[in-house]
Amino acid sequence: MKLSKDLALALDDLLTRAFAEDGEDITSLAVFGPAARVSGKMVCREEAVICGLVFLPRLFSFLYPQASVKLLCEDGTKVAPGTVLAEVEGPAITVLAGERTALNLVQRLSGIATATNAFVSAVAGTGAQILDTRKTTPGLRLFERYAVRCGGGQNHRFGLAHAFLVKDNHADGSGSVWHAARRAADFRVMNPGLKKFLLEVEVRNQQEVDEALDGGAERIMLDNMSTKETKAAVKRIRAYSAEKKRRVEIEASGRMDPKRAREAALAGVDFVSVGAITHSVKAIDIALDVQVQTRPIAADSQPAGKRRSS
Repeated sequence: MKLSKDLALALDDLLTRAFAEDGEDITSLAVFGPAARVSGKMVCREEAVICGLVFLPRLFSFLYPQASVKLLCEDGTKVAPGTVLAEVEGPAITVLAGERTALNLVQRLSGIATATNAFVSAVAGTGAQILDTRKTTPGLRLFERYAVRCGGGQNHRFGLAHAFLVKDNHADGSGSVWHAARRAADFRVMNPGLKKFLLEVEVRNQQEVDEALDGGAERIMLDNMSTKETKAAVKRIRAYSAEKKRRVEIEASGRMDPKRAREAALAGVDFVSVGAITHSVKAIDIALDVQVQTRPIAADSQPAGKRRSS
């Protein structure tokens, strides 16, 4: 898989910062010297949906341009425990210097892809789609949203400048959901360059559903509603859409787990947004098992008292 331009640029920036944090691997330099070469196998030790392998060739070549990386499966693949994901070969001092950054990235992104896939599986057959949120690790949003896609989910607005989303603070600060929605709608009309951006409104109760509809919302986010409340809101919004011949999308959000996500999907929402798939994931157990290919230190160069007799 070829990296998109935005991911490639973001990867170089990330690697520059990550390797600067670590500095030179003085331990590997002391133990192996500059000439020793190693090969390694990246192994997944649990069932998971893998993500981040596509970044490995650039990651290891960042430290040593001639590093050899062979990817043995594609991002988005569900693997069993013991699956070898990739093989890497190069100088010990560069492979081991890149090991932790490589594992950190693949472990976290695979955790996101795996968690996302659990939600996607939970809503299978309902027609609802799983979305991420802006609850991402600062500086890693592009990578974490890529992981969401690898897990079968879709991306919400990338940032504040990419869609209108009227939330509780906007509503409370302006006096009501209706006032906040109308101001956002009018602002969009006055700025033609913003015409393409979605107008979404978050609501907490049925009264706010009506205010959002009257305010011109194109998507309504049902925040922390019970299944009963969600069903009532869906019925209300669908009736409005049919009457006005204007489709309004429906999104459910708030404290989602796979069970709640399925209940919301069965209630008829179009989207379920889940912050947990990026902010509360468990890193997948993945290791890099390394073997030394060339040993510049003689095998009998052992401390006195431990050398083999001739």
